[in-house]
Amino acid sequence: MATTDSERFFPYDAPYENQREAIERIENGLARGQDVLFEGACGTGKTLSALVPALSHARETDKTVVITTNVHQQMRQFVEEARAITREEAIRAVVFKGKASMCHIDVSYEECQVLRDTTRDLADSEIDKAQLERKQEELLEESQAGDQGAAEARSAVMDELESVDEEVSDLEEEPTCEHYYNNLVENTDAFYQWLFSDVRTPEEVYEYAEREGLCGYELLKDGMEGVDLVVCNYHHLLDPMIREQFFRWLDRDPEDVICVFDEAHNIEDAARDHATRTLTENTVDSALDECEDADDPRSEDAFAVFAAFRRALVSTYEDSFGFGDRGKVDENWEDVAIANESGRDELTLAFLEEYTGQGIDRDLKSALEFGEELDEQYEEAYRNGQAQTRAECQTLQAAAFIEGWLDDGAALGQYPVLGVRRDEGTEEVYGRAELYTCIPREVAESLFSSVHASVLMSATLRPFDVLEDVLGLEEPIEIAYGLEFPEENRRTFAVETPALFASERENPDTQRTIARVIEDAIRMTPGNSLIFFPSYYEAERYYGLVETSAGPYLDRPGVGAEELRQEFTESDDAVLFTSLWGTLTEGVSFDGDDAHTVLVVGVPYPHLDERMDAVQDAYQSIYGDANPDAGWEYAVEIPTIRKTRQALGRVLRSPEEVGVRALIDKRYTQTAEREMGKYSVRGAFPPEERAELIDISPEKLQFSMLNFYGDHDAYEEAPEPRLDG
Repeated sequence: MATTDSERFFPYDAPYENQREAIERIENGLARGQDVLFEGACGTGKTLSALVPALSHARETDKTVVITTNVHQQMRQFVEEARAITREEAIRAVVFKGKASMCHIDVSYEECQVLRDTTRDLADSEIDKAQLERKQEELLEESQAGDQGAAEARSAVMDELESVDEEVSDLEEEPTCEHYYNNLVENTDAFYQWLFSDVRTPEEVYEYAEREGLCGYELLKDGMEGVDLVVCNYHHLLDPMIREQFFRWLDRDPEDVICVFDEAHNIEDAARDHATRTLTENTVDSALDECEDADDPRSEDAFAVFAAFRRALVSTYEDSFGFGDRGKVDENWEDVAIANESGRDELTLAFLEEYTGQGIDRDLKSALEFGEELDEQYEEAYRNGQAQTRAECQTLQAAAFIEGWLDDGAALGQYPVLGVRRDEGTEEVYGRAELYTCIPREVAESLFSSVHASVLMSATLRPFDVLEDVLGLEEPIEIAYGLEFPEENRRTFAVETPALFASERENPDTQRTIARVIEDAIRMTPGNSLIFFPSYYEAERYYGLVETSAGPYLDRPGVGAEELRQEFTESDDAVLFTSLWGTLTEGVSFDGDDAHTVLVVGVPYPHLDERMDAVQDAYQSIYGDANPDAGWEYAVEIPTIRKTRQALGRVLRSPEEVGVRALIDKRYTQTAEREMGKYSVRGAFPPEERAELIDISPEKLQFSMLNFYGDHDAYEEAPEPRLDG
């Protein structure tokens, strides 16, 4: 049982030895207000190692713990851990999702804001009306008893009551939300008693609220004040505007919040996404329509800016098309390179040439003022019932984006890019301007510098110094634990197949070699095999090439992976072909007999396009003086190896499990370290993982696997190796 103050939050008999050490080190770091980088392989118990000291420190110092993830399965795991904790030491916990997933009437965020304000006004006015009615009745009794002053006071109250009654009548004609109205007028004590009697999921809250005619989302917001623990998604912390609101709902200043990030190797990409800004051609068209319909002289200034930007946008992507290129554009956004080494990008240059107004700065300022006023008019129209929906002001969006494009487009770490896609409904091609943020530090650093402390945990955080640079962390505590399960229960091979550079992947001899290695691994696996490829395209290629008696499953983009995963794990002799960049690489467990062998085929670098080149250039500009390969390593190699390590971690989830992990590409071998220089990736793995890698030739893998699984009595009947060379 628990033996220290913090361990009173530990819900099980006792922590593992490494877990106890991690709890102590994290607790010391939180006491000093330090951030913590915590890498722990499967079995380390990372979640409780972070939550136990965080909750203890928060209880002692009156703070709130926010634990966040971008993986749905991990959120479910957090709920289970929090439920276990609250049975040991009572905590008040809230599991929070965005409004869109909890809305009972399915309206947009903007419409919800207006409905909420109008509904609150109605409820407040009804309360005022009820109070005035009681007051006038009291004064009537007093005046009937002969009190002349009461009669005069009642007359004034009746005048006020008439005014409030008219206000209520007017508000009753406006759109309101019945669910939120019930929140305001009914006693909700029973809900909060139910909510805090356990740890409730958003789905459970939604069902309760739907049954009672309440708004669960707003009830959660109102009930977050003073809670011990909040479980939420990344965007509640990484989006600066949402974060400000979120902390306000908690009634906490940032310095009173402790953040725990799970799968923290994903923060870089998530922060980059939250910082990126976009403007579509369709939005510009809508803004132009607003300007034409408006009776406001500022609309002419805005029109001049928007029309010039649209002409520049269209001409730039049209000029980029070669013969037949336009017909190849599909429903997915495709980048059109517009970067210009000599100065501003091609779209900006075209925009400046197209613009013929009285001055861009002047007209943009006028457009922003006009947009802000128009946005207020839209809200008022919806509030007053003059519009059925709350319109979004396209003028304001367009003006704000173009201002940012001009001000920030040439800044270090900002990459202006143009995209095109085909509208599925109209079949028309249209464009999108995007200001892509290459360096996420600007978003992440503001968060980590403002909160009391953070714990960033993952099985694949190292190298720590790179993560510190990328996220802007100052002197964090670094904790790393490798795989603690018995080493004799696993083998990790680096198979010396040809290096699968892009040019080599089409070689028929190479494909035959890879297919035979995969076939051998599947045949020698006593159960299911997982195979990860650099892309869905490569997964489908080998799905067609590999001949096996095991049941084959192919993971495809855009198709729900959970049902596929369940079918696969219910089999006892199956193989799953998937992309390392898909949804099955992390946050998804293949426990016990779900899978015994995992292969990573090739070095699965992401698509190396001009956008990725811009990220490399940005990192090289900042960190290149200290490391001549900083751009490549920070932007490409290290994130790829983290993903590879995540894939390897899908098997061997408990001390009793037995399994094989294999990296199918010469670049993982020691030979590559000696002969291939920068193309070798073995050195990117942590030292203890490199030490476990066993180099092996393609034809010998089957025999090594046969011996390994045979030594563990894993076969009911040992398979026959292939003997044809």
